[in-house]
This record gives sequence, C-alpha cells and structure tokens, in this order.
Amino acid sequence: MKDLHTAGEHFLNVLKQQFLRVEKMKEQKDFVDYKKLKTIKIGIIKGDGIGPNIVSCAEKVLNAILQEEIEKNIVTIKEIEGLTIENRARLKQSVPDYVLEKIKDCDVILKGPTTTPRKGDNWPQLESANVVLRRELDLFANVRPIKIEEEGIDWVFFRENTEGAYTLGSKGLNLGEIFVDFTVSSVLGTKRIAELAFSYARKTKRKKVSIITKANIIKTTDGSFLEICRDVQKNYPEIEVDDWYVDIAAAKLVDRNSRKDFSVFLLPNLYGDILTDEAAQLQGGVGTAGSANIGKRYAMFEAIHGSAPRMVEEGLSCYANPTSILRAVSLMLFHIGFFEKAEKLEKALDFCTKKDSKVKVTGFKDGATTEEFYSFLMENF
Repeated sequence: MKDLHTAGEHFLNVLKQQFLRVEKMKEQKDFVDYKKLKTIKIGIIKGDGIGPNIVSCAEKVLNAILQEEIEKNIVTIKEIEGLTIENRARLKQSVPDYVLEKIKDCDVILKGPTTTPRKGDNWPQLESANVVLRRELDLFANVRPIKIEEEGIDWVFFRENTEGAYTLGSKGLNLGEIFVDFTVSSVLGTKRIAELAFSYARKTKRKKVSIITKANIIKTTDGSFLEICRDVQKNYPEIEVDDWYVDIAAAKLVDRNSRKDFSVFLLPNLYGDILTDEAAQLQGGVGTAGSANIGKRYAMFEAIHGSAPRMVEEGLSCYANPTSILRAVSLMLFHIGFFEKAEKLEKALDFCTKKDSKVKVTGFKDGATTEEFYSFLMENF
C-alpha cells in the first residue's frame, strides 16, 4: 500500500505539470515574423561525438552562403558552448541553465548531435538534451522531408514534438516488481501540429495527409490524436485524409508498390521518431536527412542521427558524413526566409550525394573526409 500511495502522489505531480504546460500553450502568440526582426540571431551548438566535426563544416557553409547578410548585420552567427556530455555530466543537467539562457537569446539554433546516456553507461542518467530543448523552447513540430527522386517519393513528416511518451520519458515509476511509464496528449497540442501539417499541405498544393497512430490499442491518447486531427481536416476539405496504424505504415514504407502514394505524414512523437528514421534509411541512411524543430518563438535545426561515439573511439570522426546537418542548414535557410539560398544548397547537395558522385563519404577511411566533402560541395554550389 505504501507503494500505491507513492505512485499516486507521483502521478498527481505529473498531471499538475501537464496542466501547467497546457496553460502556457494557451498564452502563446503567433509565429515570429523573421522579416520584422532587425537582426536574425543564429546560435551554433557543436554538441559532442562527431558533432564538432560536422557542425564546423555546416558553419563554414552557412557563413559562405550568408556572407552578405552577415556583413550588413541582417544575420548574426554565434557559437554556444557547454552542451557537451562532459559538461552536462559534471553539472548533472541535461541542458545547463547558463547554456539555455544563451540559446533563448537566439532566434534559431543549428545544433549538432548530443549524447544521451543509457542504462549501463558511465554517465549520469540525464534526460535527452533534445527532449529538454524541445520542451523548454516549445518546439512542438518536428518536420523531416524525405525525397527519393527515382521512385517519385516526396514525403514530409510532421511529428508532434512535445507530448507522447517522450515528454514524460524521465517521469516513470520503478516500484520494485512493477515498472510504469507514461504518455500524454492534449487537445491544444494535437490541434496545433495538425493545423501546421494541413496548412503546409495546402500551401504546397499537396493532396493528401496520412495520420499515423495505434488508436486501436492505445485508445485514449492515440484515439484522441486521430479524432482531433480528423476534426481539423474539416477546415481543409480539398485535402484527402487517410489513417494507418503505425505497424502497417512501417510495412508500407518498404512496399515499393504503395509507398509512392504517401505525401504528408501526421503522427505522434514516438511513432514519428521511428518512421522518420526508417524513411531516412530508404533515402540512403540516417546521415542523409535533416530535421527542423519548429515553435512559435524559436526553431532548432539538426541532423537526425546521433553523436556516433564509436567513430570517435575508432579515430574516424574526420570521416563523418555532414549531409544530414547540411540538409538542416537548408531547412533553416528556408524557415528564416532565404528561399533561393536554401534551394541552391539543396540542389548542390543533391548533386554531390548522387550514387555516381566522384566524392563519397562512407564513414570509413575508404571514403572522403568531411573536409573533402565540404570542398567538393562548395565547388558545385
């Protein structure tokens, strides 16, 4: 009974925090208009593992592309230090307070991968820095595009970023014989990701949005997600909607006969993480796709892969593929209004990552280094 009382108090505190989170959502204003900002502040976080290597490459590309804007003070770029696993472990904070303060002084962030300790590691069991940043900056939409031109595939995933199992991943209960984790969704949280997905489909003249859940089993949270998304669709009658259970959707993505029929995906946090990695692998690997985390005030752009400590241990970090973080740079340029520059970078990346490209990054010594790929990219920019 003592365990039941402890669990009850814990769950009550979890619910109180979630109600406070929803109240904060209600206070939010409209999306920031970057055209109205005197200066757009871009923060650069190199992270750890292979992060410093690939982000240094991306920073050089960004400085070259925005050279004129930087000289005119339309854009400023500054590095933010302190988000390495060593510093986070020393301070026992997933995102140290002083680092978060510097991040909030920026408008957008380009972030390298950061290590998330897992059970058995020699690090304190810190929460994912990404999860913390998404929550603290309220980056509610994770947007990931995937293209496989030869198959006519052009997918865009809208993954809810601040709810689901991830937001409460560190709030579970260990009661000795029983282990409990939580998942959560809200009306407002679901509505805003659905509105973003449907409005994107309308603006880009896409004809279909596919909602991904496991609503037949996870009836309350997933069921509500599906119901609310379908209700939002009523404001977009020209857009077709279908819905899939996540296991079948995962199977359909590897079915060459049906996967080309998908366009926009709308899905909760956990399923979004899994399916976007699967989709990136189909495109050529998780090193080939970028990721945007969008909120109304802030936005963060990153590679979708991790910090790859194995590569560092084996002395291979200089061979890390920077394509994913460079795709994130393109997404960032598009987000802050530099559409032509974003498109130009995308085309250069498409050319430089073709199967028959003369410069290939493999992650091993038989391939090009990050620096060699950077030089090749700039030659073809």
